[in-house]
Amino acid sequence: MNNIFETLSQIGVASIENRELFSEGTRDLKDLKVYRDRISGVIYIDEHFGGEEIYKDAQYRKSDGPSKTEARSYELTLDAERRIADYRAYVAGKRVLDFGCGDGGFLKAFQGSATYCCGVELQQDYLEALNEEGIPCFTSLDAVPEESIDTVVCFHVLEHLPQPLPVLQDMMRVLRPGGTAVFEVPHANDFLLTYLKNQAFKSFTLWSQHLVLHTRESLMRLLQVGGLDQVVIEGVQRYPLSNHLTWLSENRPGGHKSPMAAIDTPMLVEAYEAALNRIDANDTLVAIAKKPA
Repeated sequence: MNNIFETLSQIGVASIENRELFSEGTRDLKDLKVYRDRISGVIYIDEHFGGEEIYKDAQYRKSDGPSKTEARSYELTLDAERRIADYRAYVAGKRVLDFGCGDGGFLKAFQGSATYCCGVELQQDYLEALNEEGIPCFTSLDAVPEESIDTVVCFHVLEHLPQPLPVLQDMMRVLRPGGTAVFEVPHANDFLLTYLKNQAFKSFTLWSQHLVLHTRESLMRLLQVGGLDQVVIEGVQRYPLSNHLTWLSENRPGGHKSPMAAIDTPMLVEAYEAALNRIDANDTLVAIAKKPA
């Protein structure tokens, strides 16, 4: 059985001795146990993987995510806008690969300013649509020539992989020496999960497809063992204060799409993200790293 625990154990952030039960189930599988390492704080699911097929036909998304013919969700649109602003320096004028590119929104945004854009994606309708639009898209990194890419981006994919280290090694193969890799993953130390201990949020956010929720330490070690260096990790807040207040008052998400979203002024959004960063409690971790030259 391919399982994330083997990798977490290998990089020194999880052990049987330090394992504690974090939840009896996930939002979609009520009897799938979720564990936390009491020393490192990493949260993970042991001996479970739904297989690649569920990603090819988007079974895992059900009604939650768009196909090529559906409108992008509000959250996907906000994520794309943030990434376009934050990662432009690593993409403009570069040869770029988006691993797990989804509908290709990030690649489309930089199609005119990057010297080359390509993606890796399992979902068949996304893959076909991107190729039809002139953005090369493959089912694996095997199709990408060695040392042909300046920047690899990987947004909310690592947590789905039962064996991330071989994938990181493949990324290292396609990156040129000195190339950049950018990763985003959900954070095990999410404010609602660990500080506020909101049970409704916990029941919602734990999902059978998220095999691991990383801490800064576990993400750092994973990338270093995978061969990357100069790793810098920061916290990013995808969901604003209005969303948190709705979880606390109504035990549900969506405050950022309700009338309460009026409180999310640019100044407040920035200040709230910075405040959560001070206690390492953002909902998302971003890592930027280099392939050794």
